[in-house]
Amino acid sequence: MLYNRHILLTNFGLIVIFAKGMDKHPYQSKTYYMSNHSNSKKKIAADQQAALLKTLQSRFGKNMQRHKGISWDNVLEKLASNPAALWSLNEMEETGGEPDVIGLDNKTGEIIFCDCSPESPKGRRSVCYDYEALQSRKEHKPKTSAIDMANEIGITILSEEQYRDLQQLGAFDLKTSSWVKTPDNIRELGGAIFCDRRYDTVFMYHNGAESYYAARGFRGILRVK
Repeated sequence: MLYNRHILLTNFGLIVIFAKGMDKHPYQSKTYYMSNHSNSKKKIAADQQAALLKTLQSRFGKNMQRHKGISWDNVLEKLASNPAALWSLNEMEETGGEPDVIGLDNKTGEIIFCDCSPESPKGRRSVCYDYEALQSRKEHKPKTSAIDMANEIGITILSEEQYRDLQQLGAFDLKTSSWVKTPDNIRELGGAIFCDRRYDTVFMYHNGAESYYAARGFRGILRVK
């Protein structure tokens, strides 16, 4: 039987309470203690953690095809000991990425999150490719670049291969496009690549790395140990 689940954050830890549906069995509980031993300044408040975890759990449950064979309990256990990952996930969420679990690295045990918003994240559009491209513009500079923003959030921009893998889990960027990690040989010549999905097909294109568009952002990966 499936359990109804409730998340309660206290000053001492993260408590997940499992309540049986209509049965008369007593409540069962399991506690995951939030780590307070990280030197990272990138932490979010307890109420933000609760709201974020509620959102992530709901999205996880509604999109089981993205993470077959992975349990929410396993994800929660990883997140409970990693406040920096929670901060990054909150940034992904705040910039419109709608992060969700898309895999588990069997070698490292890392849970893999990815931006799964239907279109390129709204809060990360109108950016050029990287810092060098940003500095090369003489006027009308965007506020930042995709690579700089990804580094600030603590995520890695998708490669073309990862982008195509994501498209196996759903239909993304039907109206927008997303920068992807550009091979060095292309970047050294001033270019950068981006992808989208049209006509039920994933396309890869090129542009000058200094270009930016209102309909182009980027997607990222976050690996949680």
